[in-house]
Amino acid sequence: MKFRVGLVVVVLLLVGLAWFIVAKLSGTALPAYQVEEQPLVQTVVATGRVAAISRAQVGSTITGVVLERRVREGDKVKPGEILAVLRADDLEAAVNEAEAALAELQQSTRPQADAALREAEAALDQAQREARRRRELFKERAIAREELERATQAEAAALAAAERARLMAQALASGQSNETVARARVASAQAQLDKTIIRSEVSGTVLTRNAEPGDLVQPSRVLFEIARDDDIEVLVPLDERNLEVLALGQRAVCIADAYPSRPFNATVQLIAPSVDPQRGTVDIRLLVEVPPDFLRQDMTVSVNVETGRRERALVIPNDALAVVDGDQGEVWLVAGGRSERRAVRLGLRGLTRSEVVEGLQEGDIVLADGRAGSIHPGERVRPILGSLPTEAVDTSTRNELPMRME
Repeated sequence: MKFRVGLVVVVLLLVGLAWFIVAKLSGTALPAYQVEEQPLVQTVVATGRVAAISRAQVGSTITGVVLERRVREGDKVKPGEILAVLRADDLEAAVNEAEAALAELQQSTRPQADAALREAEAALDQAQREARRRRELFKERAIAREELERATQAEAAALAAAERARLMAQALASGQSNETVARARVASAQAQLDKTIIRSEVSGTVLTRNAEPGDLVQPSRVLFEIARDDDIEVLVPLDERNLEVLALGQRAVCIADAYPSRPFNATVQLIAPSVDPQRGTVDIRLLVEVPPDFLRQDMTVSVNVETGRRERALVIPNDALAVVDGDQGEVWLVAGGRSERRAVRLGLRGLTRSEVVEGLQEGDIVLADGRAGSIHPGERVRPILGSLPTEAVDTSTRNELPMRME
């Protein structure tokens, strides 16, 4: 019995020794990945805000007191719609005065001038007949020269009076200078009165109101701000390090924080020509193709800008990259059961995976978890393969906005 127990112990020791020798010869077991070709999408992820392409600031062109305010924030307005009404007592009086002056011209002054013209013409006709008779009598030596001269002077005076009456009647005639001036005064007074009604010049949404009944307003004061009903943009500040991968026309998917289940599409329309020196950011503007009805001015929006796409790319997980410097990286390659440090060149990079464009081939095995500090070149290793990470969005380059100190 003791012999059998001893034999079992010896066998177990031999088995353990054999297992240790085999494990030692096969190397340390480490997690690893197999390099594969997969579709790859690179995006820049950032946070922006909804902004109307243009805003209209509405004010008063005259000084006055607000009598009515007819809109509030969020109201939709159309061109010509009344926003506010100012007190207009003195301007209404000015309009009435100008209209009364025009009516007096048309109904009194003009008829009087016409009557005066007819009277002057009749007097002229009488003076001319009398002057002709005096000339005939003077030829017959029936009257003295003095009487002829008096008749001639009376004719000249009647002619001058008739001319003055004619000029006055012409000036007061319909469509002439006096009526034109009177009508201009009416139009000017009416224009001033119209300025007491503040209207919207654009179609849009009222963002702010700075007028209440009783307020005294002046031309320099903005009373209403209106976001025009044209295209909607999303303004996004991006870290300037992303400039290299940004381009006009790139597609983006936007998700409003308030409506996470209703994404909408946009396109990169503008990349700012300058960088904010305080934050180290560059602003981009995304044009929203079909604005959803829930969008509001200054609403917070998460943005995924697609900056690169590969239908077939050689990819490795980011945790397999031991060292990264720009588009250069290093991995630990398993070749012939031994570790080997391998330099690689990277293409598209994302949050979980990156494209390898040089240095590896499909089917190569690389160690995971950046094992540079736990192994040495030429060391035997036994890779334990894991699956490549996948995401709903293939990869993302997370946009960070660090504050830059001067």
